[in-house]
Amino acid sequence: MKTSVLVTGGAGFMGSHIAEELCRQGYAVVIIDDLSGGFKENLPDKAHFFEGNILDMKLLDDLFKKYKFKYVFHLAAYAAEGLSHFIKRFNYTNNVIGSMNLINQSINHNIDCFVFTSSIAVYGSNQLPLKEEFIPSPQDSYGIAKFTVEQELKICKELFDLNYIIFRPHNVYGERQNIGDKYRNVIGIFMNNILAGEPVQIFGDGKQSRAFSYIMDIAPIIAGAVKNKDCYNQVFNIGADKAYTINELADMVIHIMGKDTKKEYLDFRHEAVHAYSDHNKLKKFFNFKESVSLEDGLSKMARWVKKVGVRQTKKFENIEILKNIPKSWLS
Repeated sequence: MKTSVLVTGGAGFMGSHIAEELCRQGYAVVIIDDLSGGFKENLPDKAHFFEGNILDMKLLDDLFKKYKFKYVFHLAAYAAEGLSHFIKRFNYTNNVIGSMNLINQSINHNIDCFVFTSSIAVYGSNQLPLKEEFIPSPQDSYGIAKFTVEQELKICKELFDLNYIIFRPHNVYGERQNIGDKYRNVIGIFMNNILAGEPVQIFGDGKQSRAFSYIMDIAPIIAGAVKNKDCYNQVFNIGADKAYTINELADMVIHIMGKDTKKEYLDFRHEAVHAYSDHNKLKKFFNFKESVSLEDGLSKMARWVKKVGVRQTKKFENIEILKNIPKSWLS
């Protein structure tokens, strides 16, 4: 009998790739996703899909009882760091309370390991490169939510012996990304704007720097982590090493998309100016090696984006705070 695993957010970008890897590795994969940011076409053929939300405690209880999961891979989240300042209640309800529902079920059903995708947003403005031993100091509500869940997992290991693995990815891109979401995923936003004949919009002067991580460099590592018990109850940065400025990124994307597109600079927004991670710990435990360069990864994503075509941006309807919100997010 196949080992059952639960993947939350499995119709989304990262979740679908990890679910696909788990299917490839021979697991019986169950996916729960409310399709707020994911798409049914992302779902692996072999996975069992349930449309629903991790706030639905009855649904979670029914699934845990029926499938007797051995592992939980928790990727469901609304991962818009900048917007999270202005949707605090929504952010904490979905990203904290929803996570607690999963943790409660995992404890009560004695799962072997809870794999959580956190974010380097937990670090905030910190020393560079960001290392796992640094004291987190998140600068946005999204980072605070992610760090809250991390802290809960550590407490639950001590009190209930719930094993966990925490990954802190950063700026992941690639095929299946929701390019129609104007509030997050800068590469997807740039490519969607270019397809639509619109300028590439950059907050501030574009000198902010980030490292950009191709999805197929990290999905197999996360999916296979539960087999490596040495990494249980550990935290790992995961992603690319080399940082680029947003201006450099914009120029690369414009070139690869092959269209004459202008850059438009908007007001600065509240964010860490520079953010990139150290991955020595990941390399030690997983023999991780980045195999896809940014240029190659962007080319792969661009071919997929051109096939998909322009996706319409849905305005976030439940913004809770309007004060100081970027004007482009209100249109």
